[in-house]
Amino acid sequence: MRIRRWRRVYLAAEYAALFFGGTTAYNAYMRGKPPIPILLALAAGATVYLRRSDGFDRQSLWRPKALRPQARSMAVTAVSNGLALTAATALLRREDLFDLPRRNPWLWLAVMVLYPMLSVYPQELVFRSFLFHRYAPVFGDGAGLVAASAAAFGYVHIIFGSWVSVAASGVGGWIFAARYLTSQSLFTASVEHSVYGMLIFSIGLGRYFYHGAVPARGAIPQLPRAAR
Repeated sequence: MRIRRWRRVYLAAEYAALFFGGTTAYNAYMRGKPPIPILLALAAGATVYLRRSDGFDRQSLWRPKALRPQARSMAVTAVSNGLALTAATALLRREDLFDLPRRNPWLWLAVMVLYPMLSVYPQELVFRSFLFHRYAPVFGDGAGLVAASAAAFGYVHIIFGSWVSVAASGVGGWIFAARYLTSQSLFTASVEHSVYGMLIFSIGLGRYFYHGAVPARGAIPQLPRAAR
């Protein structure tokens, strides 16, 4: 079915307003506050929308059988990237290497269990299933859609206050979006996303992806103990 030009223009504006305007507003007025409640609300809305949308493949919201054909590729990519990230952390921030499991193993374990359910799958719902289905008329159904997903996913991480968060998430967003496009399985994309998230929190890069590490808007920075 052909999409009228005005409809594409409207959807492009909606995409920009939702993923870039909304993120900018959150960063301006709610920075430092937990993003999970808003994420869960967006994921719930996306689920309702997708289940009511004609032409959406509802099986893609899970489809676990797609994982096995993708597992080898996922493992090779994750191992190579994991080794590179671990080496970079050891070289540039040695004091942070394996910081969370060393200092607070129970919190680390809680993150490993809760992160995939409360953060990863809701993110994949919004940035993969919803974005792919809603904005395909604007970006097509190939590399353009993957790029749009990666850009939105990377930009939303400005709420963590670091270019590292944005850059790393942009790369990750491309990996997860490409996996979703190939597998048509949100479960498969979520597994890959979970692996990278667990890796980041394990090797010592969690500070770049935790809202509590970012001062709330208007908060007065605290001096380090040694400087007091």
